[in-house]
Amino acid sequence: MALASSPTSLVFKVERREPELIIPAEPTPHEFKYLSDIDDQEGLRFHIPLVSFYPNKPSMQGKDPAKVIREAVAKTLVFYYPFAGRLREGPNRKLMVECTGEGILFIEADADATLQHFGDSIHPPFPCLDELLFDVPGSSECLDCPLVLIQVTRLRCGGFIFAFRYNHTMSDASGVLQFICAIGEMARGAHAPSIPAPWERHILCASIPPRVTCRHREYEEVPASTKGTIMPIDHIAHKPLFFGPEEISALRRLVPPHLSGCSTFEVLTACLWKCRTIALQPHPEEEMRLICAVNARKIFNPPLPLGYYGNSFGLPVAVATAGDLAKNPLGFALELMKKTKAEVTEEYMRSLASLMVTRGRPRFTIAGTYAVSDVRYAGSEALDIGWGKAIYAGPAKHGVESSFYIPYANNKGEKGILVLLCLPRPAMEIFERKLAKMLKD
Repeated sequence: MALASSPTSLVFKVERREPELIIPAEPTPHEFKYLSDIDDQEGLRFHIPLVSFYPNKPSMQGKDPAKVIREAVAKTLVFYYPFAGRLREGPNRKLMVECTGEGILFIEADADATLQHFGDSIHPPFPCLDELLFDVPGSSECLDCPLVLIQVTRLRCGGFIFAFRYNHTMSDASGVLQFICAIGEMARGAHAPSIPAPWERHILCASIPPRVTCRHREYEEVPASTKGTIMPIDHIAHKPLFFGPEEISALRRLVPPHLSGCSTFEVLTACLWKCRTIALQPHPEEEMRLICAVNARKIFNPPLPLGYYGNSFGLPVAVATAGDLAKNPLGFALELMKKTKAEVTEEYMRSLASLMVTRGRPRFTIAGTYAVSDVRYAGSEALDIGWGKAIYAGPAKHGVESSFYIPYANNKGEKGILVLLCLPRPAMEIFERKLAKMLKD
């Protein structure tokens, strides 16, 4: 279940060229494009790092990945030209892209390391991430900054690392991976992306006048806990957990018959929420919150346009006391989470857009919250830039109160789910014991 940790003491030298701006390969319109009212909420106004590790491919001998990617990005930006612009803020904190064509940041680098230096299992947390994705001074603000930063780092073994950072207001995981896959297609010789890139952000804008018709507990103001801190931020342990067919089958044996149709994501998330709560040892009356990012692309009628690459997910929150989560069987957390996920309907998303407008685009509540995002179907396995599939492709790091579910194959070739978890060290020990017992039982 637990994977070997990445080497934390790895030190290597990276030589970087000066950052440059890649502009679209052809002229693009200079215009203003408004983001949707789902896009520009406060909780998405930050940059997300992704990373992919590619091994040496003999058939690509003599080809420079930095050159190939640089040229492919320029061609792709002709179709995704808003990414080459800059965000501006209007009245009521409304965000818009000024499509200036200024381009995205690109860094070419060489590292005195090989893929083998990163260990047998390549996964976050990555040592020296700041070297692999250099934070160019002044580039990580939300407004008036490049919307994408790419660093291509060549390795001594002939492999390379493709690191990518983007402004979350522009896209969700599915949307940005569609953009990166388009870069891969162009790198492999395509003249245009296979999937169109419509803007159409007005579809997810608030009605006029705004109408909040649903309860959105994820944006409720929750007072600070009076029962003690449940997540100290020091002495944090990072644990990559692998759930293969055997582990998933073991957890499914704990599911009551009336919930047997639950998805693997739902069963695994309920398990982690329960074990994590027990491990943190909060007061039994402490309110524990679980946020699941729910892809809403398929719930609209008519559906969102093919290739829509804006943010289109809801963040419904399941709420229970720590005592109830700990003492009840797995089915309690599972049923609560399943019911909460079902709240994400077309009406819910339109109500959410109106809430953003009426409440100044608030951030979702993080007090006592564990946030889970399933990126297994976002397309990371398709990131072929000409060197084939990446050894690892996905989030570059994870937070203390969130986890990503990533498609992964272990050293035995078993395909499963990689879950990245952070907990205080004493809590991590309790978590592992509780999870092991659940799997055994």
